[in-house]
Amino acid sequence: MKEIILAKYGEIILKGGNRPKFENILMNNIRNSLKNVAEVKARLAQATIYVEVFDEDKMDIVVERLSKIFGIVSITRAVVCEKDIEDIKAKAKEYLKKDFKDGVKFKVEAKRSDKQFPLNSPQICMEVGGYLDDEYPSIVVDVHNPEVTVKVEVRDFGAYVYADENKVQGQGGMPIGTGSKATLLLSGGIDSPVAGHMISKRGVEIDAVNFFSFPYTSERAKEKVIELASIIAQYTSKINLYIVPFTEIQLQIAEKCPEEHLTLVMRRFMMRIAERLARKHKSLALVTGESVGQVASQTLAALDVTNSAVDMPVLQPLIGMDKIEIVDRAHEIGTFETSILPYEDCCTVFTPKHPTTNPKRANIEKSENRLDVETLIEAALAGVEKIEVYPK
Repeated sequence: MKEIILAKYGEIILKGGNRPKFENILMNNIRNSLKNVAEVKARLAQATIYVEVFDEDKMDIVVERLSKIFGIVSITRAVVCEKDIEDIKAKAKEYLKKDFKDGVKFKVEAKRSDKQFPLNSPQICMEVGGYLDDEYPSIVVDVHNPEVTVKVEVRDFGAYVYADENKVQGQGGMPIGTGSKATLLLSGGIDSPVAGHMISKRGVEIDAVNFFSFPYTSERAKEKVIELASIIAQYTSKINLYIVPFTEIQLQIAEKCPEEHLTLVMRRFMMRIAERLARKHKSLALVTGESVGQVASQTLAALDVTNSAVDMPVLQPLIGMDKIEIVDRAHEIGTFETSILPYEDCCTVFTPKHPTTNPKRANIEKSENRLDVETLIEAALAGVEKIEVYPK
């Protein structure tokens, strides 16, 4: 029996006259994601993407890749049938036998998109359901609380049968490339990779910036950030990662600024440098991983001080989430185990014992005036290393 993959999208349906543009971007993302994985043919009709895989041994990996493409809400493997009720019944019996364990409760749902098909949807359900009930005496029809829902779709290209419970959840959201570009401040922690994933889910392409303070942070810390970027890239394709040398800036801040201001002055430098890189590479916003009140530098007063250092929008997808929610999301996207590796990032260098939690912008700016801000920024930008990171 021939199998096919049916991928469904959701939010794109709401795009009205712009829908073909979004569909085309999604189809290009699918083809690009699969081109080095398997030989496939993908086509779109009636809010469904049909993916034929010419090497059946690669069906599982194709499903896994599709499950990480933003814009797709569900993926399922289905058996291809002739648009003939007898063939549909025979294929359903054979294809679903592994799902029909003794005593299992089932029902049939049908969708007839091809109105030339001689049976309507209720008639298809009756024919297929009655046949399966006869062929498998140990299973039970239950239309209210089924354990297996047999789906029959009669479409323009053919008919398809699958068990709805075998459906794989997709990422949802919007296809990458439909929401312009932003620059993510990517640390080695738990929060910022999740923020990157969440903003990408809205169709936003991302670059990433990491601040590296050698020798206070090790090469292992740098490798950890590259690894995190490669995990995020599974959902976004290639990420341009910019590694910024940050040691001299931190040493100058530690020497010349009050201890309680160290973190905020440091973060304002990060924002300014990220903004310069973002504008250079055509990003329209910065993305950070703050959650209100999680640490001293994330009170509303502190966020006001930090964000006031730049003139472009700062997107903070995690702003209302608690740590448990963020950790759960990190597990879901596969970044958590890498984020907790014990290699410190620059944010842990020169951490004050008693950071200010209710800072005044004027006081932080006064501390900054002790530094040659522009010279330090220009020196850091001159030493930026660009790394093209591809999916892990």
